[in-house]
Amino acid sequence: MRSLTIEEIEELQQNGCMAENWSSVTVGDDFLPNYVRNVNFYGEVVLGVFNKEMEVEQNFFRHTGIYHATLKDVVIGDNCFIENVGNYINRYVIGDESYISNVGTICSMEEASFGQPNTIAVLNEAGKGNVIIYDGLTSQMAVLMIRLATDNMGWKCICDMVDSYVETNQLNRGNANGYALIGDGVKIVNTQEIRNTNVSDYCEICGAARINEVTMKAPENASIFIGNNVICENCVVRAGASITDGAYLNGCFVGEACHIGGGFSAKSSLFFDNSFMENGEANASFCGPFSVSHHKATLLIGGEFSFYNAGSATNFSNHAYKMGPIHFGTLMRGCKTASGCHIIMPASIGAFSMCMGKIDNYPDTTDLPFSYVIASGGNIFIVPGKNMATVGLYRDIHKWKERDLRPHTEIQSKVNDDWLSPFVIESILRGKTLLEDMLMEDDADVFMFGKALIKRAAAEAGIHYYDLALRMFMADNLNGEEGSVPGCYVDTDEWTDLAGLMIPSVLIDKLRGDLTDGDIDGVMDIEDFFAAHAQAYGKYKRAFAEKVTKKYYSLEEITPVDAYNIMECGRAARKEWLQLIREDAEREYDLGDVDEDTLNNFLNKIISDSE
Repeated sequence: MRSLTIEEIEELQQNGCMAENWSSVTVGDDFLPNYVRNVNFYGEVVLGVFNKEMEVEQNFFRHTGIYHATLKDVVIGDNCFIENVGNYINRYVIGDESYISNVGTICSMEEASFGQPNTIAVLNEAGKGNVIIYDGLTSQMAVLMIRLATDNMGWKCICDMVDSYVETNQLNRGNANGYALIGDGVKIVNTQEIRNTNVSDYCEICGAARINEVTMKAPENASIFIGNNVICENCVVRAGASITDGAYLNGCFVGEACHIGGGFSAKSSLFFDNSFMENGEANASFCGPFSVSHHKATLLIGGEFSFYNAGSATNFSNHAYKMGPIHFGTLMRGCKTASGCHIIMPASIGAFSMCMGKIDNYPDTTDLPFSYVIASGGNIFIVPGKNMATVGLYRDIHKWKERDLRPHTEIQSKVNDDWLSPFVIESILRGKTLLEDMLMEDDADVFMFGKALIKRAAAEAGIHYYDLALRMFMADNLNGEEGSVPGCYVDTDEWTDLAGLMIPSVLIDKLRGDLTDGDIDGVMDIEDFFAAHAQAYGKYKRAFAEKVTKKYYSLEEITPVDAYNIMECGRAARKEWLQLIREDAEREYDLGDVDEDTLNNFLNKIISDSE
């Protein structure tokens, strides 16, 4: 870089430019002043060269340069196009070939945090902060934080590690003076205000109202888009995410390939991996991978979700009575809520369940996955396992892998979309035993389960559905020449679903112990722990399957003959399950809601799946 020559200063002045001190303006060696017009310079300003055209829209090329702007303490890279800055750009480093047009204010302050580390209260809206937002946050780390929030020593360890990570890894401020950063190839147009925000390479902000204390971090192949009328404050936004159409976010983490738009508003909430939110509202919500809400009048509050689909006008109440918004609950992976569903927290709903009506008696159906939970006539009815035999479930378990839009080079959270996982099978085993005991102890037609009701016929059907799932799981997880399953030295009896990561519970206990014992140095060590055990999932799963299989069939060892018989039982179970799905599809066709081609295409998928 070099100082301006006298001739260049004179030409800049002729072009309508002025400077507080021309000696504080430095430029690239090949700088040409004819592409800088009507610009006011304050403080230390560094300009690159402007020697080529930029395609600002498809087939519309304009020569790079700076036109009609006020700059203070700014570094601008080569071949940027900056025009019509209504107020000023202050304390920013702007990378090469970025396009900034028709903006109000872009500025940063020395004390800027860029939205991290930012502690928010998730689940318990009125509680203490329990999740720290930073640009490396994963769904697994967020769950771990929530579990450690009441452990003073563990929480302090996590806080110290995150502080160290942010100090070391935060998007580098532009220079030694601590300027904020707009990366290479960034596009910012028609935007009113950007303050204390770091923007990584090739991201786009188009028509936003206010972006304040935000980190936008993404690789080139998965850039971030922020669109019209968006207000985003105290947030971190990650690779491939989009925030559009009047969305309002405050104190949120928006993870990889998430979309938030259509006027959706969110406060103190987390959105991870392929979540899609439009039109509704979230507050103190943990929206794990593949959480979806499309509809207006849908309020997600005080809940933990993953692989979740919210029906229109779904509402969660976190005031159980009058003690404030302190209540929260969990809808385990794969749950759905029907239109108009209202769940008063606390509640714990088992995996892959469907909830309907006003559920106001705080049910815990953790051990009854795949259930219908129905409020009707002042009562809550549970239909165990019923959702296992529906078209909706079949479509769900096949769509998640297809809809994973995360960039392969930037995947952070560990997302396992296995539906008959050890975590689910573990609850099925408990649920099957629970229902069998219920039928044996009483000959009633209706049973009490907590404050809910289960009809005898529903319990009997539930046992059968669970048995189908068990037989399919066991057959699917036999391997080896003689049908044996490789051993595993980790206790796989109990499992945890860490917002996408299926892992034996004993390993999480070990992690917590190592953390408080000082055996873990930083957050990346924790992420390496998650990655290693995510990779070992198949081994843990097979060891679990071996235990389940031996107990179910009362076997000491699994011989080749046993393996053959187990596989045959599994094939028969799968055939029956697919037939139930087929019958459900045909029922929908008989209602007149589906045309014949749609039905036949779906049935052909089932035939292919059964081969």
